[in-house]
Amino acid sequence: MKLLILGALIIFYASALLGIFGDVTKIDTTGASEQTARQDKLTVKGVQASYKLAENDLKRMESYKYTILKVGSAMSMDPAVIAAIISRESRAGAALVNGWGDHGNGFGLMQVDKRYHKLRGAWNSEEHIRQGTEILIDSIRQIQKKFPNWPKEHQFKGGISAYNAGVKNVRTYEAMDIGTTGNDYSNDVVARAQWFKRNGY
Repeated sequence: MKLLILGALIIFYASALLGIFGDVTKIDTTGASEQTARQDKLTVKGVQASYKLAENDLKRMESYKYTILKVGSAMSMDPAVIAAIISRESRAGAALVNGWGDHGNGFGLMQVDKRYHKLRGAWNSEEHIRQGTEILIDSIRQIQKKFPNWPKEHQFKGGISAYNAGVKNVRTYEAMDIGTTGNDYSNDVVARAQWFKRNGY
């Protein structure tokens, strides 16, 4: 019942949510690289691979759906983008060992790096998802300052790229993913987000 109520609230606030950082459905994307697609032994790459990777994580993601919707609503962040980052970073938890990934440096569903952040909450908690979302929002705001003339959607995509490889790595719109994991981070996350958007987030 609480999920239905929150889902209705998300729909009610959708226009406000989309207006703050941009509309993820309007961001152009080339999707996942061949390297990323190989995680699930896919024979396709690009947007279709991102869709399939997201689909493969959907069942696990459902465990966190209520929290993702709640945090997204509270922080004015599109829940589909939060879900996409969780899918990309930890495969909705499946890629983690006792909550850790990235050789023991990345923590939790959103892989907050212990070398740069003071970790908050359990690896799959609301507090952790809030922290990851705060880091994402901070990255977007830094990109907004760095590239004030970019359209909102470009800044949004740049912030997603910066979530992975830092603001300094984003130098041009076209090449923002060079230097990210798999050289496809924002393109893959955006494509997954577009899929999650059509599938309940």
